[in-house]
Amino acid sequence: MVKVEYEGTEVDVDPAEGLVIGREGGLPMGDNPYMHRHFLSVTYDHGFWWLTNIGQTLSATVFDPSSSLQAWLRPGGRIPLVFGKVDVLFTAGPLSYSVAIVDDDPIWRDNPELAENTRFSGATTVGVSRWTPAQRLAIVALAEPMLSRGSVQGVAHIPSNAEAAKRIGWTVKRFEKKIDNICAKLDELGVEGVRGGVQSHASARRSRLVEWAVSTALVTSSDLVLLRSASLVTDDDEM
Repeated sequence: MVKVEYEGTEVDVDPAEGLVIGREGGLPMGDNPYMHRHFLSVTYDHGFWWLTNIGQTLSATVFDPSSSLQAWLRPGGRIPLVFGKVDVLFTAGPLSYSVAIVDDDPIWRDNPELAENTRFSGATTVGVSRWTPAQRLAIVALAEPMLSRGSVQGVAHIPSNAEAAKRIGWTVKRFEKKIDNICAKLDELGVEGVRGGVQSHASARRSRLVEWAVSTALVTSSDLVLLRSASLVTDDDEM
């Protein structure tokens, strides 16, 4: 049995019918006008459970919290759900959402070789590079609402550059420059969605950065302590 968890709600997915996630889907997501009416679908087909992006503009970050696997699911894309649990992060307007998809009988447990052959396309590994204290602080400032939520699935507000800069006592110019450098670095590492393309505008890039940082455990709730000593972090040479 596969179920979807969100804000304390658990919805069992009928293999014959599937489940649509969105403003008008089978999982209540509120009335955020930036959210697609039909965004993601969970379906069963040819012996696999699948997650498909049926939206037109929004993308989702999908990751297995027990490993280093993470993928960016663009409109029209789909991936097999072979693990016992995957977390799905996505942003619509100023709000970021976290949904968990849990499979009581995952294929990965019964057939590791099959799971290896069906790993997420474009997966990214954790710990691919080093980050300076100022870079980490900037990321934590953006990810604070999501990190404060911990492991609870639900919705959080993604701060603007101005809000995040104020939170750590930086000027907006300094903060934006730091985010530019971080995103350029991630782009060089092959992380999609942080620079260039149709979603290159500031809010989408900011959201993708937060989703990537949280899903790869680059920043965790334990890093929130950095915000208390933000004034002690000085500018550094970009690495």
